Amino acid sequence: MPATISTTTDSEPGLRNLVRRHPAVAYFLCTYVISWGAAGLVAAPHLLRRESLPVLTGILMFPAMLLGPGLTGIGLTAWLEGRAGVRALFRRMVHYRLAGRWYAVLLLPPALILLVLFVLRWLVSPVFTPNLFIWGMLFGIPAGLLEEIGWIGFAYPHMSSRYPRAAALGLGLLWSAWHIPVVNFLGTAVPHRNFWLAYFLAFAAAMTAMRVLICWLYRHTQSLGLSQLLHISSTGSLVVFSAPRVSPGQEAFWYAIYALALWLVLTAGIFRKPWPPAKT
Repeated sequence: MPATISTTTDSEPGLRNLVRRHPAVAYFLCTYVISWGAAGLVAAPHLLRRESLPVLTGILMFPAMLLGPGLTGIGLTAWLEGRAGVRALFRRMVHYRLAGRWYAVLLLPPALILLVLFVLRWLVSPVFTPNLFIWGMLFGIPAGLLEEIGWIGFAYPHMSSRYPRAAALGLGLLWSAWHIPVVNFLGTAVPHRNFWLAYFLAFAAAMTAMRVLICWLYRHTQSLGLSQLLHISSTGSLVVFSAPRVSPGQEAFWYAIYALALWLVLTAGIFRKPWPPAKT
């Protein structure tokens, strides 16, 4: 009996130390397991019957996945840094006293989406006419609020001390891959079926660029709240303005053009200019 108790108590500090040495790895493992597990539970009734997933089920998998980043970000912060760390995390969420130029960045996603769609409507086909589904902005709120607690609130600060731009790129790729269980049901031309890979690559290119932009904004402002707002602006604008009559192939195409537009903005200044050092 004493040996059993001793083994348990000795293993806890060892696990904590391992997580403390590799906090970002622990975050990604926990987030993927919780998010993909939750998505799997939603899809399980159909998977067990070997049925194709209905579109509604695919869409419902996404809010289930939001549990991963938020719970992991708060849980690991509490475990490693205690109550003081959690309080500091929430202080960054309400840090909004910033110059107006930082809030102007929130206009970039809707502006670029509309620009791309109107240009494609003019040059290619009227099918790219933007939608105006105002209530779609509500879809961005839970995604921005819950996801950024983990991606920016916990993961990025533990990745970015020496190489902030490389960390932002890596985080963007991992964030894009996190969407894999539901990527076939994101957008308007769902499911994407034979165009799944083309759509995912275009989606990943756009989301990696957006993640770099969010990381850049956070690095300059240290505002988790502003990062959440930019995420809300990005996701909400895609739902509000996405062209409703496109085919799966056309949706993959316009996402690729949108990704190119984002990367042009980043390489024009944001990505190549020096980023500020990490703040302690």
